[in-house]
Amino acid sequence: MKILVINSGSSSLKYQLIDMETESVVAKGLCERIGIANSNFIYKARGVVVEQQIDMPNHNVAVKLVLDKLMDKEVGVISSMKEIDGVGHRVVASGEAFKEPTLVTEQAMVLMEEIKDLAPLHNPAAIVGVNACLAQMPETPMVLVFDTGFHFTMPDHAYMYAVDYNHYEKYKIRRYGAHGTSHQFVAQECAKHLGKDIKDLKIITCHLGNGSSISAVDGGVCIDTSMGFTPLAGVPMGTRSGDIDYAAAEYIAKKEGMDVSQMLTYLNKKSGMLGVSGVSSDFRDLGKAAQEGNYRAKLALEMFCYACKKYIGSYTAALNGVDAIVFTAGVGENDEYVRANTLKNMDFFGIKLDQHKNDTCPRGTIAEIQADDSKVKIIVIPTNEELAIARETKRVAKLV
Repeated sequence: MKILVINSGSSSLKYQLIDMETESVVAKGLCERIGIANSNFIYKARGVVVEQQIDMPNHNVAVKLVLDKLMDKEVGVISSMKEIDGVGHRVVASGEAFKEPTLVTEQAMVLMEEIKDLAPLHNPAAIVGVNACLAQMPETPMVLVFDTGFHFTMPDHAYMYAVDYNHYEKYKIRRYGAHGTSHQFVAQECAKHLGKDIKDLKIITCHLGNGSSISAVDGGVCIDTSMGFTPLAGVPMGTRSGDIDYAAAEYIAKKEGMDVSQMLTYLNKKSGMLGVSGVSSDFRDLGKAAQEGNYRAKLALEMFCYACKKYIGSYTAALNGVDAIVFTAGVGENDEYVRANTLKNMDFFGIKLDQHKNDTCPRGTIAEIQADDSKVKIIVIPTNEELAIARETKRVAKLV
């Protein structure tokens, strides 16, 4: 059984074809600059890498290119589209319209249109991607898998904001979170690694990258997460401010002559690590600059680690204890400085890092980095959102 996973951006399309018998990647790639000059197509399969500049005026053309390459006589991996048993589509925001992965139907796509403004850069692109796939594979079952889905188990006191309740009822203003497929995947992998039933575990999952979020997972169920109505809330990120006093945002806007839209752009794209450091949004650049004595780069990293520490502490309280802390995604998996400084001085909670294990942590594999006398497991787990989407597609489409 093979499932194609599609992640559509406004001008891009990432894809993976996964063999669900072995859960291995058969082929993967990227369509870049869709609808823009100098479009680029990348395809990788069986050790072969194909990269070519080819005109992709829209997502329909991009999807056709992907399918044609998958069936190519020289480098392809399937003989016909009938070998693709299902397609899973990543969707960033669901609102309250979808609380779990959902089969693509006419009614589902009507609802998708209604909620596209919740993630204006991502949801409209997902709709385009779905329609492009439907045009090429109208009979193939397809599933919408939402970044927000895993977080719908949060209790009302965790997801509600203290605003006029009428505005929640009218506009569904609440905490939705993001990175749900990643949080769910690494929590399940953590339980598997520990050889325990996930229902018996309290886990804090830290998806740290250019976009970062932290979740509290109790018995396999999310009870809280750091991102909010949009991915802007929570810890400071590459270019996002994270949590901020809204009056401070208004004050800056008035002083700088910005309207609401411009302020949101400022908070989403010009703040965070980039705004504080003035150097970069990339943690590798920040680490290098900090080592060279750049105060603002060091400050940005310290702010990030401190914010992560506070969320871990608060979620330990919310969970009434914690069995394991998981680090994942680009920064979580690869930045030993961030891991060490996030967990520094948390001995009271029984959280103790082994510095040597942390500094020599192998990349691309699961690794425990806690000290021998730590009461809490500290585990680095590579995330695999595409596999998580494929698993949900298989389950929802009832593919066997």
